[in-house]
Amino acid sequence: MKEYIRGANPYMPLWEHVPDGEPRVFEYKGEKRVYVYGSHDTERTSYCGKDQVVWSAPVDDLTDWKCHGVCYTATDGSVLFAPDVVQKGDTFYLYAAESCGGRIMVAKAKNPAGPFTNPVKTELGFDPGVLVDDDGRVYAYWGFNSANCAELNDDMATIKEGTLHRNPIGHTRDGKNDNDGFLSPEDAFFEASSPRKVLGKYVYIYSKRYYTPVPELGVYSANNGFLSYKVSDKPLEGYQPGGDISFNGGEILQNMDGTGTMTYQWGNNHGSIVEINGKWYVFYHRQTGVNEFSRQAMLEPVDVAMDKNGRVFIGDIIYEDGEPIASKPVEMTSQGAHVNGLDAYKMISAGYACHIYGGIKRAYVAAVYEKDDNISAPVVDITNGVTVGFRYLQFGACTARTVTVAASASEDMTVNVRLDGYQGRVVARMSIEKGETEKTAGLTAGIVGKHAVYFEFLSEAESCVAVFDKFTFDR
Repeated sequence: MKEYIRGANPYMPLWEHVPDGEPRVFEYKGEKRVYVYGSHDTERTSYCGKDQVVWSAPVDDLTDWKCHGVCYTATDGSVLFAPDVVQKGDTFYLYAAESCGGRIMVAKAKNPAGPFTNPVKTELGFDPGVLVDDDGRVYAYWGFNSANCAELNDDMATIKEGTLHRNPIGHTRDGKNDNDGFLSPEDAFFEASSPRKVLGKYVYIYSKRYYTPVPELGVYSANNGFLSYKVSDKPLEGYQPGGDISFNGGEILQNMDGTGTMTYQWGNNHGSIVEINGKWYVFYHRQTGVNEFSRQAMLEPVDVAMDKNGRVFIGDIIYEDGEPIASKPVEMTSQGAHVNGLDAYKMISAGYACHIYGGIKRAYVAAVYEKDDNISAPVVDITNGVTVGFRYLQFGACTARTVTVAASASEDMTVNVRLDGYQGRVVARMSIEKGETEKTAGLTAGIVGKHAVYFEFLSEAESCVAVFDKFTFDR
């Protein structure tokens, strides 16, 4: 049996559901690893869960993730929302959002993986993010529909007198504080405060909830699938325009009129950026299932640059004569840290799709929970005309010859394998009859190098025609 791809996007096993990930690079016992602290979607019918787990990977291989187990449970057994962890001295501090974010506790550990103990109630609020500055001073950021920030005392729990700043950036609409003078369609702060120090600047990363259209990305109604940022020379004030780093609406199809079309079920977003071995990455999450209660951890490389006037750009940066002039969200991919593309000759779960488009009803990645690293998350509710896409696969220097698709057919159907676009050239075609579960077809053209690959499902039936489980190519 072929080996399954590991550490793609999502980078944790497909059975794990960790959203709201705050990535941190810590050195412990001489080893540098990237640690991810997030919520844990185990309730299944509502957000998050009653424990928090820690995952980490070595800084030189972001495809090799290890679970360290439960690091914290609430003092009263309540549901825990998004946490953050920082290091000061030889101590690691976990800011745990108990009671669905209604009570923020800070607990300590000498190990970045925890367990975190001796929790103390803080004066912080919803979705706390914490920054330990180069001089040792500590700043906290939090809020829901309106932002707050302050410097912390040495106890890491209470606010230093006279430092509280409300609305350091403008907020989105919520129907309650729209007339407070801080409503801003450009800032549109929603939640998920995450402060970072980047190129000597203070960068405020947060979840933006657009309430104005973003037609180039296919956004025409309120949408909070974005991670965005503002920049300042000071930690608590003076934040200036930044941009959008990440959007979890999948591949954006470009229309002839300049508008875009989303190809994935966008939903709330939360995460941050981190520099690892001299390269920057954004950590965020996507949705699976039919709601926002089985989210998964994602990552993409990002570009970070500063122009001659000191403005910071983060994301997919546009340059002119070598100077950064603008940026846009990085693309959402299937490859994640496999920056050269997923090995096309390994077994690839359909659950790594970053494009699910078309059909008479919405197809989606089904949430799976069985703790088996060889489990596949299928794409279900596939109807005539659906395309399922993967960006990107690596075929190497020797051409691929065949493709095998594992898809349970509930009706007769044809599957076209397309290259480089959902309407790209067809390189394989197979007929799968009702009741069949797997089919192999020869390629009509050789494939080498890195490509996006799309599977197009066609049938005369008006009902759901298939459950798409996995695929692989062979030389």
